[in-house]
Amino acid sequence: MSPTLSRRTLLGGGLAAGAGLVIGFHVPGPRRAARAAERVFAPSAWIRIDRDGIVTIVNGMSEMGQGTGTTMPMIVADELEADWSKVRVEQAPADPAYGNPLLGGRQSTVGSMSIRGSMGLWRRAGAAAREMLVAAAAQVWGVPVEECYAEQGAVYHRPTGRRLAYGELVDRAAQLPVPQSPRLKTPAEFRLIGKTVRRLDTPDKVTGRAIFGIDVTVPGLLVATVERCPVFGGGVKSVDAAAARAVKGVRHVVRIASGVAVVADDYWSARRGREALRVAWDEGPNAALSSADISRGYAALARQPGRVARREGDAAGALARAARALEAVYEVPFLAHATMEPMNCTAHVRPDRCDVWAPTQNQTGTQETAMRLTGLPRERVFVHTTLLGGGFGRRSETDFVAEAVELSRAVGAPVKVIWSREDDIRHDYYRPATYNVLRAALDAGGMPVAWTHRIVGPSLLIPRKFPLGPDGVDRTAVEGAANIPYAIPNVEVDWVYKDFGIPVGFWRSVGASQNAFVTESFVDELAHAAGRDPFEFRRALLGRAPRHRAVLELAAREAGWGTPPPPGRARGIAVAFSYGSYAAQVAEVSVAPDGRVRVHRVVCAIDCGIAASPDQVKAQMEGGIVFALTATLHGEITIEGGRVRQSNFHDYPMLRIDETPRIEVHILESGEAPGGAGEPGVPPLVPAVCNAIFAATGRRIRRLPVRPEELRRT
Repeated sequence: MSPTLSRRTLLGGGLAAGAGLVIGFHVPGPRRAARAAERVFAPSAWIRIDRDGIVTIVNGMSEMGQGTGTTMPMIVADELEADWSKVRVEQAPADPAYGNPLLGGRQSTVGSMSIRGSMGLWRRAGAAAREMLVAAAAQVWGVPVEECYAEQGAVYHRPTGRRLAYGELVDRAAQLPVPQSPRLKTPAEFRLIGKTVRRLDTPDKVTGRAIFGIDVTVPGLLVATVERCPVFGGGVKSVDAAAARAVKGVRHVVRIASGVAVVADDYWSARRGREALRVAWDEGPNAALSSADISRGYAALARQPGRVARREGDAAGALARAARALEAVYEVPFLAHATMEPMNCTAHVRPDRCDVWAPTQNQTGTQETAMRLTGLPRERVFVHTTLLGGGFGRRSETDFVAEAVELSRAVGAPVKVIWSREDDIRHDYYRPATYNVLRAALDAGGMPVAWTHRIVGPSLLIPRKFPLGPDGVDRTAVEGAANIPYAIPNVEVDWVYKDFGIPVGFWRSVGASQNAFVTESFVDELAHAAGRDPFEFRRALLGRAPRHRAVLELAAREAGWGTPPPPGRARGIAVAFSYGSYAAQVAEVSVAPDGRVRVHRVVCAIDCGIAASPDQVKAQMEGGIVFALTATLHGEITIEGGRVRQSNFHDYPMLRIDETPRIEVHILESGEAPGGAGEPGVPPLVPAVCNAIFAATGRRIRRLPVRPEELRRT
């Protein structure tokens, strides 16, 4: 253990190229002492090896179906040369040792950052442990370390064939210094990275042994549900709780920051008690707000200039001089996350400690929320991360955590807060609704010479007091728009900020999810106006974007672009960059006479640099495509009287199995640094489908979701 390596050193300079100090081997004091008492080899926060040779790898990321609970240990175990059959995985506590370098050391699973943020760190941790075990074996045998090598959980001596298992070496290895620049494997040496490995969490999920947040139980547990103001920005005026307290099983009725909670012996008692509450609401300033008001407000603001996110050349001048100019308005609605497992959290607050059991994407934020509400120091707040029944960004928020902590503190017992599906839909942090005005100019040859894009909408960063860019722009609002890859000489993208009081949050692929729909649909409009094939038009404009072009070409080739589609079908294409990865998709679509859209086939090409777990990359692309197709065909949150109209899956439907297309995923191995996989499958899908609808019907989709009545053939 190197006593000089601190977390500040690791995050500040330890990851710089050539810095050398690049392994995350800071283990907090109590844990380090415990390891010595247990006689295990624990060279880093991520690895423990006991005398039986069992390798425990500690995963600091949340597992919400995206596979980090398997891919992360694969990466460490590969460099460690562990015997995969002896690898066990343990969920990390909330601890700065497990922070993500891309997030300034915060422990949070967001932005498709898990692998791309920490893969280098994990590889170095595994490689350093491997070198320590090899050095320990060399000492035992009294031979040069160069004569020894590690393989599958043991160290071998080349000249004699002698073998020592890792478990036999842990005591001696624990006495050695941690190598600061261990040799990493070459790709040709990988045994696990880039290979097909069965997921570790599948057996427990199939048998029901897996513990999600809603499964947590502790002695003396009470269950709560919360009545919240139906109007955003409103609050409690008065409460009559007499009937609620009379319900069998109800223990407490408590006013908390988010509303009025009923705490009971079980969920259904709490639910019945909540239904018996008589709450008068102060509905606040948004009581008359509607989606139509928001759209009209955005449209009015679109007539004024915004904060400039990108300006190259003279787009206004080029538009004025153009041989041909085009203009279009695109709108996207608010969208809920609709995770399969509704929000829930269990907390137990005592005078000297607080325990939180949560299906959270944000361990640091969860811990900080509990610290703020209890006044306890960080070392007295313990976060136990369960499996997540879906996240998509929703579980990076901590509102549901705050409710559990507040209630446990108020009633002096452990409390589990459970949201209903209606709570989840009507009290979400929604993907922002935006209004987009695009203009472009084509030269005499049909090539674009100018492009402007004005985005009107709310901010994800301002309400959270996160810093904006130096230009005053929320980068999450313009991602996928300000960074369009096409070689257009005059470009201007600006953003007009407007908040109507609807809570907004990070939704899978964030700004790129809606902006790719807008930009890739408008590129398709330009191709049509120029009389060019949409694929060839894009390809001609991607001369300075080789990775975009490569995935575009791969998707087009695998989809059979340029050959006739099956009768009654049409194809659409789109390409987008998000979260360090490049993805292109081709959708094959038919439109029935009544306007119903059927997506038959989606071909996806993804360049995520190093695909640490190809099966998981494919699964994430498939999941992203289904998620995005749900939004394309069904997704819309509408506001009326300051309230969300939708409430459950009957009016906020998910894609059904008979609507799901055949999906083909092709991974382009570029050898570049790892990119994300959880989110890049979403952005290209919506424009690919909408462009295919245009190819089939001649009708352009500029407002989501797709409305069959607008495509009906009379």
